[in-house]
Amino acid sequence: MDEDKRKKHLLELFAAITSKTKIVEPMKKIHGSLRDRDAIEREIALIMREILDKGYFKTKLTPRQLARLVMAFSDGKNDTEIARSLGDEKLSKTVARARVRMKLFRDLDFKMPFDRERLEELIESGKTMKDVSEELGISPSTLREYRHVLEEVDDPTLDPYLQRIRDVIEDRDLSEQMTKGLAQDGLSEAIDITEAELIDVT
Repeated sequence: MDEDKRKKHLLELFAAITSKTKIVEPMKKIHGSLRDRDAIEREIALIMREILDKGYFKTKLTPRQLARLVMAFSDGKNDTEIARSLGDEKLSKTVARARVRMKLFRDLDFKMPFDRERLEELIESGKTMKDVSEELGISPSTLREYRHVLEEVDDPTLDPYLQRIRDVIEDRDLSEQMTKGLAQDGLSEAIDITEAELIDVT
């Protein structure tokens, strides 16, 4: 069987498997556009570098570490697990502050042992943090953490950058769904084997 006949035979086989001859070209574009995790992480790191270069917040974490933080949070990891993935479990508080700054909130961030409005009233009253913490019965460090959460909820500074990061994450989720879909349909192996040879077949 010569080369042209072999390619046509493969196309016919592929069409028989999928029952849709028009799937070849769209699938070629989709399959070629799926980005791996490292590429997505690099894209997020570039956005994080913009944020840090503009001085919008200070952290000891590098842009790449912040990107890994975002990815790990998206994967459902807690602050300690994220810190461990960055190479140092002691970074958990640093991770938590950076996470909150990027509005990557957890339910626990808002589970305060007092009324949230009461905290806001005390802070706006002009009392010192020491006085407020004593009145609420919490440590000054815990008070700072809650105050940080409340401040970030209302701060729109990073919103345009965070939307770009969300778009990257959504692209990643879509890519993963498409990849899983291919595997579930049993077509991924056939595509990998035949795609390169089918590109120039019309």
